[in-house]
Amino acid sequence: MIIDGKKTAAELREGLKKKVAELKSTYNAVPGLTVILVGDDPASKIYVKNKEKFAKEVGMNSEVIRYPADIEEKKLLNKINELNKNDKTSGILVQLPLPKHIDKRKVIETIDHTKDVDGFHPMNVGNLSSGYSSSIPCTPLGCSLLLKKVEKNLSGKHAIVIGRSNLNGKPMTQLLLKENCTVTITHSKTKDLKAECLRADIIIAAVGIPKLVKGDWVKKGAIVIDVGINKTDSGIVGDVDFDQVSKVAKAITPVPGGVGPMTIACLLRNTVECFKKAHYK
Repeated sequence: MIIDGKKTAAELREGLKKKVAELKSTYNAVPGLTVILVGDDPASKIYVKNKEKFAKEVGMNSEVIRYPADIEEKKLLNKINELNKNDKTSGILVQLPLPKHIDKRKVIETIDHTKDVDGFHPMNVGNLSSGYSSSIPCTPLGCSLLLKKVEKNLSGKHAIVIGRSNLNGKPMTQLLLKENCTVTITHSKTKDLKAECLRADIIIAAVGIPKLVKGDWVKKGAIVIDVGINKTDSGIVGDVDFDQVSKVAKAITPVPGGVGPMTIACLLRNTVECFKKAHYK
């Protein structure tokens, strides 16, 4: 089974479109997503363009604030504080990476945690870890929704997460624990990574090494979610050798067309949730 991220993301956006229409009818207002883009990183520009496009598609207000790469950190933080106080802004996202002279941690911590649609604020990280209500980082949330497309009940499954980043590996682990999985966190320095993978019912590969996971690393019937996006001479490939692993796995996400489309759809979902929490007080 090929897990179609494009189709699932489209279904999620369609549901959000209906939800936004309901919110507009109830509150005479719609969720508003504000994205701040600093500099002209080509990949960031594409991501931001797609975020703006899909936000408008589901009926949200969408604003993109663009700054040159040499913007003063203080000016950026002042703008974030201004957005924190703006009732029309439900969600704030500062596109990463940022120029080296800007402290990423300071930027993330300045965003009001109730408007943190990326789920990176320490308050949201702590709430997720503690099992409380929080904004969940978009990529692991997307992975979780794709897993549920294949297997609704993950309780008791042994999951391997390859990668320990704050963006995906760590929050993904928390989501799997919440589903009563037994979780092993591995990374590029793990000894005998192949043996660890062969024990797993679920493999989440997010380590940034092209085609790391081979067919003989995966036991028959496992579910494989490939988060990797690697540029190679032969094109974009994931962290999983798709041709080999697809012959063994019960289900697998392709690259591209798997996790990627879900990330933006989940960002829109988080924005709706932030709006709802602000209005349900």
